[in-house]
Amino acid sequence: MISFDSSQLLVWISYYFWPFVRILALIASAPVFNEKQVPSRIKIGIALLTTFLIAPLIPLNDTPVFSIAAIWVLLQQLMIGIMMGLMLQLAFVAIRVAGEIIGLQMGLSFATFFDPSGGPNMPVLARFLNVLAILLFLTFHGHLWLFSMLVDSFTILPISEGQLSRMGILALLKAASTMFIYGLMFSLPLVAILLLLNISMGILNRMTPQLSVFVVGFPLSLFMGIYMLGNLLPYVNRFFESLFGEFFLHLQTMLDALILI
Repeated sequence: MISFDSSQLLVWISYYFWPFVRILALIASAPVFNEKQVPSRIKIGIALLTTFLIAPLIPLNDTPVFSIAAIWVLLQQLMIGIMMGLMLQLAFVAIRVAGEIIGLQMGLSFATFFDPSGGPNMPVLARFLNVLAILLFLTFHGHLWLFSMLVDSFTILPISEGQLSRMGILALLKAASTMFIYGLMFSLPLVAILLLLNISMGILNRMTPQLSVFVVGFPLSLFMGIYMLGNLLPYVNRFFESLFGEFFLHLQTMLDALILI
């Protein structure tokens, strides 16, 4: 008959509990997995399954779950998981920023609806690009790359009572500036064309004041924006692949900068 005492039970709990905290924090904050359409039971189930697969591969941590030191280790694992998920969220925020800029130039900034994944109102064009980015993220096996880096994070940042370096937070802030750069890069071709169109409409209005710019300019800007966006879509996969690759590199840099001290 196999028997367990309380000390053995606590060792087994700590063996699986600490990886579970980091994995659940990552799933709760990472793109695709944090969508509100994904039930909480599915998220917890994925975290549990991943924990049982990963736990035998990582170094054992002997910090008792019911101790003062466990509070710091718990906060540390939550921070690591949330920062990893937030880093990849910046890539999707860049795409939504590009959609908002393009929609503003096209005159679609008023076309907003309730976003079930984010909560607040989002322009329809930004939501369209966000859904397209999610599909391409899964097509590029981004979720598999994310779990691969999650496994590597337990080697780079083992579960311990050490302190995290502040340079990791600085790396996250630097990646946030890249978010705006990529958002402007994606929207720049359409914004430039629509700007030239608005300048042409302004010159035309000065030459023929009888022509109402508001009557002609709005449908023309909308038509040109949709037409150019349709011509741009065949090249979107290359841009998104480069964008996701760049932020995975930022994620690796952040993990290296967060090394325990």
